[in-house]
This record gives sequence, C-alpha cells and structure tokens, in this order.
Amino acid sequence: MIEHSHRTWRIPRPREEPLARAERTGPRRPSRLPGDAAGLLILAKSPQPGRVKTRLCPPCTPGEASALAEAMLVDTLRAARAARPAWACLVLDGPPGPWLPAGMEVVPQRGGGLGERLEGAFADAGTPALLIAYDTPQVTPALLGASLAALATADAVLGPADDGGYWAIGLRRHVPGVCAGVPMSRASTLLSQRRRLTALGLTVADLPALRDVDRMDDARAVARAAPATRFATALGEVEQAIASRRTGR
Repeated sequence: MIEHSHRTWRIPRPREEPLARAERTGPRRPSRLPGDAAGLLILAKSPQPGRVKTRLCPPCTPGEASALAEAMLVDTLRAARAARPAWACLVLDGPPGPWLPAGMEVVPQRGGGLGERLEGAFADAGTPALLIAYDTPQVTPALLGASLAALATADAVLGPADDGGYWAIGLRRHVPGVCAGVPMSRASTLLSQRRRLTALGLTVADLPALRDVDRMDDARAVARAAPATRFATALGEVEQAIASRRTGR
C-alpha cells in the first residue's frame, strides 16, 4: 500500500531504466533534487475505458474515448521529454501502462478534488515547477520550454484554456493553499485562480491560450491544429468507426 505522507520530497532527473521496472515497482518517492531549476509535472489519469474523457461519449464508445485519451497522453509525454526540462514527472491516477516512456518518473496523485491534487503535486515537488494536464496534445516542446523559462521572472504562470479554465499553472515556489477556494472545471476557474494567486502576493505571467479536449468539437479542432500528432491519427480512426456504425457498414 502506498502511504501519502505530507512530508516534502523532491523529484530527480529522470533515470533511463526499462519500462518493465516501472511497471513492476509502480510509483515511487523520488529523492531530493538539488538546485532551483524548474521541472515539469504532468497530471493524468490512466487511460482506462469508462474512467477518462467520458464527455466524448457519445458518439465515442468508452473504448474509443480511452484510445483518444491514451493518444493525448503519449503526445503530451513526448512533448514533455523533448522540452528537456530539468526534470519531468508523471503524477498519475491509476496504474502505468505500455504507453509510459522508459525512464519517466511516476508518482501517485494524492488528495480528493482536483484542487487538492494540484496542491499535492506542487507540495511534493517542492522545487519550481510547471504543471500541465494531458489533454492538450497540441502542446509543443517550444511552448513548454518558454513556459518553464517564464518562472525565472514570475512567481506564477497561467496558461488559459478556451473553456475558461487553464491548461497550465506554474509556481516558482510552493505556496500552501494556492488553489483554496478556486472552483475547478468551471467557466470562471481561470479568473478565480488568478485572483487567488494575486491575493497570495504572487506575480502572474500569462502563457499562450490552448484548447483542451473535453468534447468532440474540441477534439476535431485540436486535431486540425496539430495534424501530425498521434492524437489526430487516432481521432481519424475513431471518426471512421463512428461513421461505419451510423451507416451500418
């Protein structure tokens, strides 16, 4: 059983180790990372049917929605590695799978609601960190690199999402209660989070806006914007399956 301590731990640079070991040992508590280099946290759910992207259903089946979620996660992890942050860590709800890159650090999410899980990830990281979700597969290494660099001059960064939330939040240092009172998954989430950061006395830098994938119109727009992604390919296959069901072919 994994015990969720409230002690602060720090995330090391990823070690190149085989996937089989990551699957065997599961999430582990990394050792201390020296220095103040900003790292990258990726908050995700294990892509299992019925647990992820349920607002894609219908027209997707739960299996198709999970396939799209896996493609998003793969694209996001690839961009994270290519951005070459000081360290990168997947903060995961659920077990890792064959989609996990070798050497990627994995730790379990802790906390109840989304705000608590965000705060838990920052508290556990301890060092300057940028946190993103896995449902903006169009994110590029260049954008992640620029977002990490922004933490050198700002106390916090926010990446607006088109639905009124945010796709990224970064902190130069851990601040307890950073998400306290912020309603999550609402049209007002970004505004509320910005007000909370300002109330804590933090300077906030804005990142470029991205559209996250919650519904099929989001999925189609993101695939058009990033046609070379694995997500775009997966969506094309899902759209063909949906069309076949409608025509009975």
